[in-house]
Amino acid sequence: MKAQDLKRSILQLAIQGKLVPQNPNDEPASELLKKIKAEKEALVKAGKIKKDKQESYIYKGADNNYYEKIGDEVKDITEEIPFEIPENWEWVRIKFLCDTYTGNSIAENVKKTKYTNITEGFNYIGTKDVGFDNSVAYENGVKIPYKEEKFRFAYPEDILLCIEGGSAGRKIAILSQQVCFGNKLCNFHQYLNLSRFLYYFLQSPYFFDIFKGNIAGIIGGVSVNKIKELLLPLPPLSEQERIVKKIEELEPFIEGYGKTEVELTALNSNFPEQIKKSILQYAIQGKLVEQDPNDEPASVLLEKIKAEKQELIKQGKIKKDKQESYIFKGADNRHYEKIGSETKDITDEIPFEIPESWSWCRLNTICQINPRNAVNDDVEASFIPMNMIQDGFHNKHTFIIKKWKEIKSGFTHFMNNDIGIAKITPCFENRKSVIFTNLINGVGSGTTELHILRPYSEILPEYILLLCKTEHFIVNGVKNFTGTAGQQRINSQFVKEFLCPLPPLNEQKKIINKVSKMFEIIENL
Repeated sequence: MKAQDLKRSILQLAIQGKLVPQNPNDEPASELLKKIKAEKEALVKAGKIKKDKQESYIYKGADNNYYEKIGDEVKDITEEIPFEIPENWEWVRIKFLCDTYTGNSIAENVKKTKYTNITEGFNYIGTKDVGFDNSVAYENGVKIPYKEEKFRFAYPEDILLCIEGGSAGRKIAILSQQVCFGNKLCNFHQYLNLSRFLYYFLQSPYFFDIFKGNIAGIIGGVSVNKIKELLLPLPPLSEQERIVKKIEELEPFIEGYGKTEVELTALNSNFPEQIKKSILQYAIQGKLVEQDPNDEPASVLLEKIKAEKQELIKQGKIKKDKQESYIFKGADNRHYEKIGSETKDITDEIPFEIPESWSWCRLNTICQINPRNAVNDDVEASFIPMNMIQDGFHNKHTFIIKKWKEIKSGFTHFMNNDIGIAKITPCFENRKSVIFTNLINGVGSGTTELHILRPYSEILPEYILLLCKTEHFIVNGVKNFTGTAGQQRINSQFVKEFLCPLPPLNEQKKIINKVSKMFEIIENL
């Protein structure tokens, strides 16, 4: 899937009411239509627009069919409705939402002699000045003097769409300034200064398909009158704003994917997996969510973990680590690691920069590695072989129930909220990793081909799992494989010493939430 295809899929979800959740407290779209109608009536009264004698009102009847009332005439338009929309949305014709019109043509010889190299005036925008990337080349050398009266205007936040020629339906842009424009461009001037929902609707697969179906003539174009009559699913204004915000949040990731899609396709043709890899990499580099200066920094979190470990040592639950690691940034901006009395420069080991409030640490600083359980023999527990752990970016497992005495020896131990990572090829590369949950009596054991990570209380297991599913972790694990072909594994030393980019606790929560939402969108594409 190309970046543009991904964007279209997201836009299709948006216009069907599937991109963001509905809020029952939103003022329904029916109320928005009343406000638009009132504004139009005021504009008619002021002589700024003409009254539409064919004004349309669309509604759903008691028989669940859709009807349209124009004047005194009512007709069933159910067959025109392309898909169902949420209850608080409405179907409308485009002409109800905006004043829609084309611009003025200028002969090339007139353009060169009369309107080129003018110092003052409104920029004149032709089809060639609207890019396929939604940009507008305002300073193109053509201006219309301010005193000219015959030219039509488009205004800031108006939408220009190419409706004729090879670029018809494919060139679209939002204006940032008042302009004059060509006759092959259609302007959408919205009533009530609505959100940018219409802009994204005009880029949706639904609109593009309908638009293409109405192309006619030798040159190939769609008339303004046809466009005015096209159906649009209208959300409440608040939901429009949420939809626009969500699309704009996703656009940087789409763009990032677009820049690397050739490389990613070469690596793996499975797009959803590749975009998930990109998202996880953004997450562990501190680029997925905004940092909050009020967050307690990760350095404080590490101090709390240190205190927790000391207490566990005191209680005899864990052993003191004589090789305890402390990583810090020196005054020379280089990274150092202190183990006991020895300090060494590890700058070359640091794979990427992280935010100031984050810290680098070894995984065994924040997690117990391969702990054992102390459980009575007759207690029921969960047993999990490798085939019961789902691979990929999922976090799912099943289990069978056994007595602890049957599974305590010769198997890997774990508890609820522990993270299990497959250590053998190809399970490791396939991301067979999971957070164990809902275990019988909270404990379990399973395949010996797992490494277990038990995070300390200030570390969210979901963040550790996310880290262990990154391409960064997988690639470095493969580089550190030991053993013979077909039986290669990552050893516990690799896991213990793996450098972890650690965010503040609050940011861990935000990252987990963001990743979850983005993965859900991708899985619904």
